[in-house]
Amino acid sequence: MDQDPFQYDIWIEEALKGVIRRSLDYAAENGLPGEHHFYLSYRTDVEGVEIPAYLKVEHPEEMSIVLQHQFDELIVNEDAVWVTLKFRGKPERLRIPFEAMVSFADPSVNFGLQLKMSNEPESELHLDASAAQNFDADALGATDDKAEDGDAPAVGQATGEVIALDAFRKK
Repeated sequence: MDQDPFQYDIWIEEALKGVIRRSLDYAAENGLPGEHHFYLSYRTDVEGVEIPAYLKVEHPEEMSIVLQHQFDELIVNEDAVWVTLKFRGKPERLRIPFEAMVSFADPSVNFGLQLKMSNEPESELHLDASAAQNFDADALGATDDKAEDGDAPAVGQATGEVIALDAFRKK
């Protein structure tokens, strides 16, 4: 038998993407209640990602965005998320396929998910924990050329600890 019919790793990945999709769908329909806000990290080099060319140059592999106060036109479907955010004071439309997502966090309730890209071997994954951190861009010395509140923080500005689910699985 070449392939085990119980592809738990794939099923878990699909379930985690379902949690992200459901959270974003709720926010698209109802807005973000209270202090909830989302950090999304995604690969910019995955097919189907649509971002302005200057952002692709600045973030050739991975980028993180924040959905909090200043986002518009959040649309979610089975395959992707569309959202308009301001970068350098100008609204830009982004398309982020779920297949490109690396992590999702809602720091207001200390919740975060780290996804394993299905096309990358686990040993080659480079995790960006900045999306799981609740950071204050002003405290980090953000200047006018960086993203505004609710926009994308530069990747790698904050650090944190990512714990793989494998650490809790029975052997």
